[in-house]
Formats: sequence, C-alpha cells, structure tokens
Amino acid sequence: MSLTDERLDPTINPAIAVQPGSLIRALNALKTPESIDLGLGEPTLSPKLAHFEAATRWVGVHGCRYSTNVGDAELRAAIAAYYAFPALPHAGNVCVTTGSAEAVFVTMKTLLDPAHDEILLVEPAFPIYAKIAQIEGVALRRVALSADEDFAFDPERIVAALTPATRMIVLCSPCNPSGRVISRAAVDAVATALERRPGPRVVVLHDEIYRELQFTDDVGSFGDRYAQTVAINSLSKSNALTGLRIGWLMAPLPMMPHVVKMHGWATSCANTFSQRVALEVFAAGELASQRPWYAAQRAAAVAAAAAAGLRFVAPEGAFYLFVETGATDGPAFSRALLAAEDVVAIPGSTFGPASAGWLRTTFVAPPDRLAEGYARIARFVARGRSA
Repeated sequence: MSLTDERLDPTINPAIAVQPGSLIRALNALKTPESIDLGLGEPTLSPKLAHFEAATRWVGVHGCRYSTNVGDAELRAAIAAYYAFPALPHAGNVCVTTGSAEAVFVTMKTLLDPAHDEILLVEPAFPIYAKIAQIEGVALRRVALSADEDFAFDPERIVAALTPATRMIVLCSPCNPSGRVISRAAVDAVATALERRPGPRVVVLHDEIYRELQFTDDVGSFGDRYAQTVAINSLSKSNALTGLRIGWLMAPLPMMPHVVKMHGWATSCANTFSQRVALEVFAAGELASQRPWYAAQRAAAVAAAAAAGLRFVAPEGAFYLFVETGATDGPAFSRALLAAEDVVAIPGSTFGPASAGWLRTTFVAPPDRLAEGYARIARFVARGRSA
C-alpha cells in the first residue's frame, strides 16, 4: 500500500470538522510588526519574575512531579479564601485547571446531558461556549443583549429566555467582547427567578476571567448570591500570564467528584510549576495589582475613540472597547480594515449574531498607537458609509 493511499486519511468527527477555526487567531496571523494590533485579547505587561524565582526554588527542593488531580491543596485553599463565596467556601470546592478554557470544557462536559439538556448562552460572548455545546451535541439557545442598550446585562431578558430544558446559563462578566459588567441587582434578579423556578436547578456558569480588571463599583458575582454557581477564573488576564496556562473552577461539593474525574481524564493535573507560581501570586496579594495600569489604558482608549467620532461601549471591565461599524459582513470588514489601514481588530459577529456590525478592539497597546488605531478605524468606517 502506498503511503499516499487515501485510505490512510483519518476519520474526522463531523462535529469537529464542520466548525471553522479561530478567526481571531487567523486575523492575528496576518499582522506585521508595523500593524496597529487591537486584536488578540492578550496583555502586553511583563510578569513579575520574583514569583517564578520562588517557584523555581521550590521545584529545586521538591521536584516537579504530578500534583493531585484536583490541584495543590495550598493553592486551592488560597483561591477559596480569596473569593470567599458563601456556597463555595472551601478548598474542596476548587479544582485547578489548565487555564480557564479547560475549566469551561470540563464543566460543560460533566454537567450537561446532550440527550436532554439545553444551555442558555448570554451573548455577545467569546466563541468557546457555543463551540463546546455544538461539538458535544448539547442544545444551544442564545439570548442576545441589546445593542441599543450598549449590551447591558438585562435580567428580565435572560430569565424570559429560559425553557423547561434549560440546565445551564453561561455568561462572562466582565464581558469579552463588550466590557460590560453585570450589576449586583441583575445577579440578584436572575438568582431569585432561578430559586423560584420549579424542577431541577439551573446551574450558572459564570466566567469571571476578567474579574480583577473592573472599573465600576457595582460588580455582581453569582458566586456571592446563587448556590448552584460554577465560578471560573484564571491568572491569564489579571496578571499577564496567558502562557502559564493556570486557571480554576469553583463548584458545589456534590459536583466536584465528577468534575475532577473529567479533569483528570483530560489533563491529569495542571502544571505543577505553574501552580507554584500561582500560589506565590496569591500569597503576595497581587491578583488585582495591574488594575491601575488598565484603568489608565481604558481612559486613553475612551478618549481616543471619542476624539475619532466613533460610537462605542464605555467598558466597565476587561480590556476591550466595543466599536460600532455598521458592517454587514464583519469578517470581510476586518480583513479590509487590515489591508487598507493596517489595523487588526475582531469582527463582532465572532461573538454571536447579536453583535454583528460591531468591532472588538483591545486597549493594551501604547496610548499613541491606540489613538492612531481608532483614527484609522473611523476613517475606514467613514469611507464605507460614503461609498
């Protein structure tokens, strides 16, 4: 048999095969060193080397062996103590994961039955949640927040979208891509409705990966209010450690043995060295230490976008400025923007149909580059409207 025989081609799971790859990564791959990069959702700050040095000394003494499947006990205790969620107060409520993406996957894989269950996805939202549901064969229902209300979290809209089959609500707040933050009153309204709902409890998967990067005092967290919450987070965004691949999920105790089983099958355990770095970050009390820098970047981005005459959503958290373009073909708009103006930005349609005609920009570039980038976007939008 020839090594080029077509029969050697692998069989691909059709649920995987039909899914396109990441448009965010594809656009990022097209940039040049001269491009104004407002695209990839990654911090540009450098990490604090002292945390790595301390972890290296620990490894020198203890080695770099597997941790337990669920993660380092000290780190899990530190995570639980830091957040102090009333229904998730113990190390036993915490599983350390290979980034927050694995935490999302493990949670959805473990808790949802494709034969019966439905998830309600609050959009706009990062694509991972919908992709996992589609690949796993779980029914996906979307509830779109209103562009007319700057994509504010609307508890009435969310509750009205529930069906008898809904077993999980998925939302990210602070939100990627809109930068909106769910308020305490909105969390309370949704939680109250869920508590009064007959039948099986609905789990809320609250992705809080941008929790430490918030610019408002009214920040709602389902972990503070609703017992059936799975809270997910990571050091990737808060501490500029995307490559460390360390995250965690916090879940009610009855769920944990099953979550840990799935986590163990997926990845055995999170990276031991990364866990020690994370413990150093928690011990130093530095989870939110970079927030002042992001607040200054936010102010620069808002001023630049306003000066350019763009309509945008004023971010309450994360490091995204969501800009209206009116483009009917978002991917084509972003590719043309890159070709004509050398600006990388992500089409809103990537985050669901609700945000078509919008553009996600990341405000981690130097302020002068932000100002130039928003000016170029405004110029390109104006050309399109006058064409």
